[in-house]
Amino acid sequence: MVERRKSEDRDLIGAWAKRCYFAGRAVMDSVLRPYDLGSVQWYVLYQLATVGPTMQRDLVRLLAIERATMTGIVATLVRKGLVEQEADRVDQRQKLLRITAAGATLWGELPDLSFIRSVAFDGIDDAEIAVAVRVLQTATERLENLLQKGTTA
Repeated sequence: MVERRKSEDRDLIGAWAKRCYFAGRAVMDSVLRPYDLGSVQWYVLYQLATVGPTMQRDLVRLLAIERATMTGIVATLVRKGLVEQEADRVDQRQKLLRITAAGATLWGELPDLSFIRSVAFDGIDDAEIAVAVRVLQTATERLENLLQKGTTA
């Protein structure tokens, strides 16, 4: 009975992690909709507004999305006049992204989204959150290592 419960909990952790992610993203998309932005567009603007010019390929890795998806997102942000894209001086195939003046103005008008984290996690003990982070981090690292080895079960 105890082993069965452990197995069920292990099956549920991925489902709950996914549901939590999608719920947070849905709230984020809802808040950003009046600004004609999606959550991934927000993350690109966040990077450019807080860190500065960033290579497009680095954003692909940071956001863990497909290169083609990033290309479409960047094209939309460029079309909206929020981001500019220039060829890298060393490798013309690579693109450097930077926020435009219009993008910086919009960034300054966007609501603070930290309330999403507060709603989700306020009142939960810090130690419990630390355990959840460690468990998900370890599981993610193990799965990424498995992929790097090219091994599938």
